[in-house]
Amino acid sequence: MAAANGDVPSLWDESRQLGQLFMMGFEGTTITDQVKTLIEKYHVGSILLKAQNLKSAEQTTQLVLDLQTLAQQAGHPVPLLIALDQENGGVNSLYDEVNIRQFPSAMAVAATGSKRLARDIARATAQELNSCGINWILGPVLDVLTNARNQPLGVRSIGDDPHEVSAFGVESIKGYQEGGVATCGKHFPSYGNLEFFGVPDDVPTITDSLEHLSQSALVPFRAAIAQGIDSMMVGGVAMASSQVNVMHACLSEQLVRDLLRHEMQFEGVVVSECLEMEALSRNIGISGGTVMAFKAGCDLILTCRTLSVQEDAINGLKAGLDNGMIERYRVQESLRRILKMKAKYTSWEKAFSPAGIENLARLQPLHTSISNTAYNKSITVVRDENHYLPLSRVLQPEDELLLLTPLVKPLPASALFHQMQSEMSSVPTFGRSPSVDTNTSVMSGEQVFRELGRSLARYRNGKLSHTSYTANGVRPLHENLLNRARGVVVVTADAGRNKYQNAFAKHVSMLCKLAVGRDGSRKEKPCVVVAVSSPFDFASDTTIGTYVCTYDFTETALRALVQVLYGELSPAGVLPGSYSQKPPTSHSRQQWLVESFNEERDSAALDTLLVLAQNEPSVNASALKNATTSTFLLHDPDVEQAHFVVRNSSTKELFGFCTTYYLKKTAVGHIGAIIVDPARRKMSIGHSLHDRAVRALLQKKGITKFQLGVRFPNVYLGIPRSDPVEYKRLRQWFAKLGWNTSLSNPVAIMALQDLATWSAPEGLGQALANPEVKYDLVFGAEYADAMMEHLTRCARSDVQSIYQLALSNKEGAGIIRAKRASDHSILGSILICRSESKIARFIPSLYKQAGMACISSPVISTMFSDRISIFQGLMLLGLRQLKKQGLRTVLLDYIREDATANSLAALGFTAANSFEEVSSDPVHWTMMSGT
Repeated sequence: MAAANGDVPSLWDESRQLGQLFMMGFEGTTITDQVKTLIEKYHVGSILLKAQNLKSAEQTTQLVLDLQTLAQQAGHPVPLLIALDQENGGVNSLYDEVNIRQFPSAMAVAATGSKRLARDIARATAQELNSCGINWILGPVLDVLTNARNQPLGVRSIGDDPHEVSAFGVESIKGYQEGGVATCGKHFPSYGNLEFFGVPDDVPTITDSLEHLSQSALVPFRAAIAQGIDSMMVGGVAMASSQVNVMHACLSEQLVRDLLRHEMQFEGVVVSECLEMEALSRNIGISGGTVMAFKAGCDLILTCRTLSVQEDAINGLKAGLDNGMIERYRVQESLRRILKMKAKYTSWEKAFSPAGIENLARLQPLHTSISNTAYNKSITVVRDENHYLPLSRVLQPEDELLLLTPLVKPLPASALFHQMQSEMSSVPTFGRSPSVDTNTSVMSGEQVFRELGRSLARYRNGKLSHTSYTANGVRPLHENLLNRARGVVVVTADAGRNKYQNAFAKHVSMLCKLAVGRDGSRKEKPCVVVAVSSPFDFASDTTIGTYVCTYDFTETALRALVQVLYGELSPAGVLPGSYSQKPPTSHSRQQWLVESFNEERDSAALDTLLVLAQNEPSVNASALKNATTSTFLLHDPDVEQAHFVVRNSSTKELFGFCTTYYLKKTAVGHIGAIIVDPARRKMSIGHSLHDRAVRALLQKKGITKFQLGVRFPNVYLGIPRSDPVEYKRLRQWFAKLGWNTSLSNPVAIMALQDLATWSAPEGLGQALANPEVKYDLVFGAEYADAMMEHLTRCARSDVQSIYQLALSNKEGAGIIRAKRASDHSILGSILICRSESKIARFIPSLYKQAGMACISSPVISTMFSDRISIFQGLMLLGLRQLKKQGLRTVLLDYIREDATANSLAALGFTAANSFEEVSSDPVHWTMMSGT
């Protein structure tokens, strides 16, 4: 019988009720005897999954489904709560490189300054977990890092400002709940200011008074309660002050019942820390600890690992009831809270129909965009006193860069305690709490740092040395490499606790300051110190002149770091809380008045601007050859165009021009060109035009994608690549505007220069000899319906406009078709046009060029298995037809530089102009435009 709204099912005996008061873990990646006993015999109602239980998203989904099936078959009236630690950054119990996105840690998200981004990341995380059947996330972390010196929380905390922690914590709660999972704030009353006394196995101690806690550490917990957080985990810490003396917080009536329940009025589920922590089990015992935790006010008792200990906990609670230590009404009270949370987030229907891998695949593009945006916005340049960034400013192409990284253990998976267990840490470890899985890693530190070295090397064309360092300090090998290098990047990972890293970074920084040039004179070497975990390593140490923080050393974080180091990404992050310091900007950006393009008013001025741009000494200017105002004006009912200008209203001159096109059938928005008067470059005109274009496209309802570059009009297919120097400059410029240039496609305009002497390569002619396929050349609007049906069937609405234009113009344009001989169904098509056709007006490289023609927009149906032969047949017939007409040069106006481009090279085509097509998700621009 199912429970609704927290009602306790009738006919549910006491032993079954008691099982609902426990959350337990187990060993194994499938159903084991241990978990079967817990669910079938003891009716345990909540299961904690740890990294050691999880191999992949697919395996996790199956495991959760098996657990829920086991519970239903055992007579559970309601589904299990399945809980997980998934804090992001380095704390991920579920890791799946293919199906689960990597998001930044809590502090990295705070460094972006965007509360909207915090909510989006929380929602995305919850959606992914929910797709696997997980219905409860143990988060967010609400601890205020009031003492950052030796606190193991590090970047798991949002920061040291209680109001900032509150604001970001509340947004995370909203996001998790919107994503369909229950929430759990931790670690009440706070892990943000701990003192370490006694032996390593002892729990740490909070020495703050309740008044002090109330003014700082408890502020985010109050905000979370007001927001409607579902549950709260009470931490495994001691308290010692004039008002309170507590051995374990989760066993204290003063903290749980009096403070959390009564004073702070929390009505949700209270979860104990894992009672298998060594200090508690040694000093009190599991049975006694269970009774004390329940009497203190905990609703769910957590035991994570050993079946004998878990049975001891269950029996202890039974004994407490039998001997009158626990009132039976308390069982009903806790049970109602747990069932109320279950009713909100679970049902048997949900439990047996998780969205699964298919939903994860659907979510992946959006979540990848959110992740990249967050990492890109989190990188923080704390100081750059000598303006060493970007490195391309201070290093010559022939100079060697040295990368020094620490030898570190794998990234920690889960919670607080494992982070203290590094043998290189100077702080005693504490709490052997089995609730913390010590086996999770996103990727070992060495693997990530090797990939960082490879990324830096690609920018240096191999002129990079990379070695590690340890507690042995600066060795002769390091000194030799330092002498040879012209610049140094030193990476630290929690140097505040790993003191050898602090000393090493300072030593290297000093050697760089005292460096001697080739002529024997003092010449300081650029030295950049990068903290890839806690940002507090050198936050207050001004002896480190250039200091960058990434907060995580995941691959995505370090990829963003490389972009910052080389100027492709402007660092936008800020240190959290009281350490907050905006990176200095070199100059304030001029904001220009951007107006909508008016054809009657601006055409003549635009033609003048285009002439100026065409005549500048740049290879990239060739793309504008023969371009006029009419080149950019489509007047197509299926395309919404909005163009913008920066102009001098007095002289009527145009200083800049930008085009946007929204293709209604594909819901894709394009920025087709940004053109600035060469004499007015570096005055922020391009920035202003770009910002206006983005805002215009964001207003298009239903837009699914942003794209830099457009196929038609055929001017700029993306970022021009013909001139390597100019390409690098433009790529960096667009990256600073927010485009993720690492997610791009190389595309090209190709040309066959001497058609008069051309002949088909030997063997390719057989593509036309297939008796199953017939080819024809058609002109005119009477073929429009058949061609539109073909394009629709092939899902190529992106080229419908150019086909319609070709069919409406019998003079100079036509379509070659490949048809199945048996039923005359269209298998493929290409468009051909000469320079006098209407289409040529929108292709500047073709327009008014005597003896030139263009092949465009091949569309091949998936109905025919040998698509390559269809493409070859269409191309060969097109070339033969154009050769017969006496044309000398043939352009192919758009092709991706992949295997297809290689087959075109075999036909005699070469790249005439190459570009980098860059795409982005609309949510990225929504987040870029505000917080």
